[in-house]
Amino acid sequence: MDEPTLTRPPSSSVGDYLKAIWEVAETRTASTKEIADRLSVAPASVTSMLGRLRERGLVDYEPYHGASLTEAGRIEGLRLIRRHRLIETFLLEHLGYAWEEVHEEAERLEHSVSDKFTERLAELLGHPEHDPHGDPIPAGDLTLLPEDWRSLGETKVGEHVRISRVSEDAGVLGYLGKRGLVLGELLEVKEVRDLDGVVTVEDEDGQSHTLGESLAHSIFVRSTAQDGA
Repeated sequence: MDEPTLTRPPSSSVGDYLKAIWEVAETRTASTKEIADRLSVAPASVTSMLGRLRERGLVDYEPYHGASLTEAGRIEGLRLIRRHRLIETFLLEHLGYAWEEVHEEAERLEHSVSDKFTERLAELLGHPEHDPHGDPIPAGDLTLLPEDWRSLGETKVGEHVRISRVSEDAGVLGYLGKRGLVLGELLEVKEVRDLDGVVTVEDEDGQSHTLGESLAHSIFVRSTAQDGA
């Protein structure tokens, strides 16, 4: 079956909504509040836009029940996510941007380039599977690799884990980068406090890091048993 396509490319605002819905809920239903929080807009604005997206066949939406992407909406959302994450990777690897800078710059650039540019960029980069924050990059056919990470806050004392993904929040990235808590770093979980969610880990150099609950849930890890480390 041929993939559904739009009669015209989505506008930047439409694309932002489709991308936000996918990032919030993927194949599930995203609430109006979740979308509003993701895009930093008023819930009333989200409600209005979701009505227009429904008319264009891009979302299934019922007031008070949230929105999910149709097949056409999913394709357009993943196409934009692919472009965004490839641009982030290019900025980091070739233009000297820090990992906390690439998200905002990619947000500005992603609506200004074509699908042709996106595929040339993928070829230049060697078709990477993950962006600088560890998020999977959709392949050219818009498929995504399955991921099995979990937050550092969900680990147990004594586990050896590897950082595989981090939040895109610039403040979080700046803090982690200064402490060497970057993608691929191996950690041993030393303490997980039930009372307040604080997690203490030790890195490969024996340096201890105490992380608050919010920060611990912004870091995603895999057990080293999964990669044979």
